[in-house]
Amino acid sequence: MTVVAAQEAQTYRADGVVLIRGLFAPHVETLRAGVERNMADPGPYASTNDRAGETGLFFDDYCNWQRIPEFQEVVRDAAVIDAAATLMGSKSVQLFHDHVLVKEPGTSMATPWHQDAPYYFVQGQQTISFWSPLDPVRKATLRCVAGSHLWPKDVVPTRWVSETAFFEGDYIPVPDPDAEGMRIVEFKMEPGDAVAFHYRTLHGARGNTARTRRRAFSLRLVGDDARYVTRPGPTSPPFPGHDMIEGQRLREDWFPILR
Repeated sequence: MTVVAAQEAQTYRADGVVLIRGLFAPHVETLRAGVERNMADPGPYASTNDRAGETGLFFDDYCNWQRIPEFQEVVRDAAVIDAAATLMGSKSVQLFHDHVLVKEPGTSMATPWHQDAPYYFVQGQQTISFWSPLDPVRKATLRCVAGSHLWPKDVVPTRWVSETAFFEGDYIPVPDPDAEGMRIVEFKMEPGDAVAFHYRTLHGARGNTARTRRRAFSLRLVGDDARYVTRPGPTSPPFPGHDMIEGQRLREDWFPILR
């Protein structure tokens, strides 16, 4: 069982991102089967991120844990839940949603720089995403800007293909971390390793120029202080008909308490 060290928790709170080796290692084959099931039967939010001039296939889909049995098994793993609680500094752990991201060999499209928080109807400091590759990662790495979860304002949420604003609001423009000399952390990873990052951490991912697939499973969780917040427009994921009001904890029948 993977145990999160005190230093890893400290790094997470300071940088908004930390690498946890082997956290999902017991579930790699299960998740690979789940991803194949998901790609063969995509959900209503699935996308192939088709952009003119790009090569390959970049598939992503989310909110499928209730219909993909392999995902149901993994989201309730005790080691993952304990790691989330420790990193967030939270007594409770609540499921928000799952996300699959697959870049087939020769996929040129990079995942654009973004923060997750502005897309979500969640407000709070105790948030966490686990991004776990199901294939060795050498080139198609996840990239995170250390400390960006502490920025005073959020980055404008954009649509990945058109790069237009998802909705208007009091946001800062999407920066160019490479050009602006920001501290970017990225890792060579083995299947089952996990990058843990805060919902407000600016991140993106390189295209996959390798000859092998880069499948990744992401699990989004929240802690004690997470509350529903109204955004200027429909969120992503949208969760239509949720009936929650400002300041309410996420409804437990849709977003189960895992601990």
